[in-house]
Amino acid sequence: MNRNFKSNVKKHIPKDWLCELRILYRLGKETLNDIIRTGWVNLVIITTMAAILMIFGACFRSALSISAFSKEIGSALEISVYLKNDTNPSEVKHEIQKIKHVQDITIIPKSDSWNKLKTEMNLPNIENPLPDTLHVKVDSPDNLQIVFDDIKKTPAVEDMSYAKDLATKMELVNHVVKTITLVVIAVMGLLTITIINNTIQLVIQSRKEEIEIMRLMGVSNWYIRFPFIMQGAFYGLSGSILALIPLNYIQNGLVNIHKFFMVPMPVHAQGLVILIMFAMSITFGAVGSHLCIKKHLQV
Repeated sequence: MNRNFKSNVKKHIPKDWLCELRILYRLGKETLNDIIRTGWVNLVIITTMAAILMIFGACFRSALSISAFSKEIGSALEISVYLKNDTNPSEVKHEIQKIKHVQDITIIPKSDSWNKLKTEMNLPNIENPLPDTLHVKVDSPDNLQIVFDDIKKTPAVEDMSYAKDLATKMELVNHVVKTITLVVIAVMGLLTITIINNTIQLVIQSRKEEIEIMRLMGVSNWYIRFPFIMQGAFYGLSGSILALIPLNYIQNGLVNIHKFFMVPMPVHAQGLVILIMFAMSITFGAVGSHLCIKKHLQV
């Protein structure tokens, strides 16, 4: 009853936007004061976070480039399908096109293969022993083995081959890089939260009496908590800004590698890395502060 009454009264109280702005200004000022109180420790925290974020950014950005290389190499991989004698290649092509993940099929007549081989090697004048061949392109390197197994069931197929070892190695590299990136994210989150937690704990201890006075005066909990949470977010933001310097050099190096091998750059790769890095660092910073407040400040 009392709670509903307060809620209804609050709804009818006109909002004073100037007062709201003053509160925000006061909260910002408190945050700045807490950062100043921390002193030279701020530099240590920001530098440490920048190093952690740089490692994360480098791993994530490299993972995107490696995926682009794998995709480019994988798109060049084809399944060579060798047909039995007296088989119509066009009919077999039409049949294989129905298989899922098949992107394109090129018919290589046995006469073309034989003529090309004769130009490359000194061969005797014998009957063409080569079969008609189909070069099958798959939509993704991950689906090569699936399509290979499906084509193998076709009765007109005599034999098949593709660079299985290369496809397996590409898949392994992708898996390892993704795993490393996830591990780095987990370690980054743990270290960031731990560093912020310890720092905010020191600030809380230095302001203990002031906080007790505010609580006795009836100051709301969010007003007390907000500067600490903003301080944690500030460390995350500052660390990300500092980490941009080495990340820019890494980006330039990867651009040169892509140009050298003539492999297209991943679309918006650098922007995506920066966006995720800023979002994660600020979030982890704020979360670290929040956890510390819950543990050491009963508000």
